[in-house]
Amino acid sequence: MEFWQHIYEHFDPIAFPLGPINVHWYGIMYVLALIAALYTAKWYVKHDHYPITENQLDSYFLYAEIGVILGARVGYILFYDPHTSYYLTHPWQIFNPFHGGTFTGISGMSFHGAVIGFVIGTWLFVRKSKLSFWKLMDLVALSVPVGYIFGRIGNFLNQELVGRVTDVPWGIYVNMTLRHPSQLYEAFLEGGLIALILFFYRKRQRFEGELIALYTILYGVARFIAEFWREPDIQLGFICCGWVTMGQLLSSLMIVAGGVIYALLAKRGSITSA
Repeated sequence: MEFWQHIYEHFDPIAFPLGPINVHWYGIMYVLALIAALYTAKWYVKHDHYPITENQLDSYFLYAEIGVILGARVGYILFYDPHTSYYLTHPWQIFNPFHGGTFTGISGMSFHGAVIGFVIGTWLFVRKSKLSFWKLMDLVALSVPVGYIFGRIGNFLNQELVGRVTDVPWGIYVNMTLRHPSQLYEAFLEGGLIALILFFYRKRQRFEGELIALYTILYGVARFIAEFWREPDIQLGFICCGWVTMGQLLSSLMIVAGGVIYALLAKRGSITSA
């Protein structure tokens, strides 16, 4: 257990150098997250007979990924970054991976912003392909949680989004302070648990869009709970009542949005089947 608690002292977040660029484990895990989500989707397409071809799925993946990257970065700038006004007046700096002439990569991505960008990318793809928006989003609901596991493990390996101070024996020392490995809690709650719930529920699906509505609600609940172990963003702290974080506020909005979508689609489904 002592080795585990001091694991960051024995672990280099840089996997290997590639010329002048350092390849981080976080980047590797991000790629694995994308691959896992894509091939999970392909598995569901094959076994659950989703009306989408492999070529269409590959094209959609490109739309979705561009939406995720743009939305995640812009969302972080709007929701979390203390220099929002600077980036809004210097938008070309939002995706600038160099700082002072040195390649530092791009840090600061928001899941909630990624969701918005993802939905926009999906909408644009659906307009072009004429596929069912809600059917496609149900496929997304089944696939994304699997990829999300790798994303949160990437956060853990990158020593970011650390947990709150604790005295539990499985805590991790971060700068000589014992903290919850909250990134791994999130990998389980927001990724593995939701993936399992939707996997077993999918055969009981009653209408198109039900799975994505459930995913939205489940993620909001899981993230809200996980935030109690995650250290609030240092530039924001607690934003309300001495305990509510920005992540909890945005997750609450997701729960409400998911509930509204579920109710509207359920009503539409009952009318269609009547």
